[in-house]
Amino acid sequence: MTLFGYPIETIYLILLVVSGVLTLLYLFFGDILEGADEVSPFLNPVLILAFITFFSAGGFILEKVTSLNSYLIIAISAFISLLLDVLLNVFVLVPLKSAEQSLSYTEKSLEGRVGKTIVSIPTEGFGEVVIESYSGMISKPAASYENTSISEGAEVLVIEVKNGVLYVVPYKPSFK
Repeated sequence: MTLFGYPIETIYLILLVVSGVLTLLYLFFGDILEGADEVSPFLNPVLILAFITFFSAGGFILEKVTSLNSYLIIAISAFISLLLDVLLNVFVLVPLKSAEQSLSYTEKSLEGRVGKTIVSIPTEGFGEVVIESYSGMISKPAASYENTSISEGAEVLVIEVKNGVLYVVPYKPSFK
């Protein structure tokens, strides 16, 4: 089969090379199109480029290996590409998107959390507190909220955060 005066294998190969180059460009300059998937999840550049890559690679391989009709090969390639695109989205892109958001924290989100002092906090000075989170341990400078000394290894409750410093009080759990 010929398309635009070229054999269909050549069209598939050109599509494969172009989608590969565009994928590399997106890898380096993808921040420009960061919000495109917010408008519609179907306009995600990663999914579009993956579909074109899967389609052209599948079509090229099927044209070279089988003697099926070119229209049937186009249908099979489109179906397989759509299936692989859905799998890529569901099992790779969606979990990555949610994992990226859960690894970050704000200073405001530390308020109300319980931590442990690793450097004792003097009455008028600073110590250090460690707070466990999903992404690991968060170590921050700390001062006493009530201007009392807090010994090393004590559990503390973060009352507020100002200028990167946790203001804490000794933690006394109500239910033990």
